[in-house]
Amino acid sequence: MDDQREVSDFSLKREECPKCGAVWLNGQHIWLGTGKVGDPEVLSNLVCTTVNSPDCINKSYKKGHIYGEKDTWAKRKAFIDRESQSWGEVA
Repeated sequence: MDDQREVSDFSLKREECPKCGAVWLNGQHIWLGTGKVGDPEVLSNLVCTTVNSPDCINKSYKKGHIYGEKDTWAKRKAFIDRESQSWGEVA
């Protein structure tokens, strides 16, 4: 029996932010709650600017910077306010 196995150079690099626990696999941010591919600029807007830690490993995080075209807490609040008005409730 010839025991020749196909060898792969597959590797997996995992990085985790020591402050918020955000995870990158092979340099790609992954949302822990869903396992879906994340956007580091959205992570910066929603998490990094809130935590505001010098230990943050997100390369997109810049203290005080908001990526305005991306998801933000202000956009989420505006959405909730709009939707709650359609229910007859004011937030």
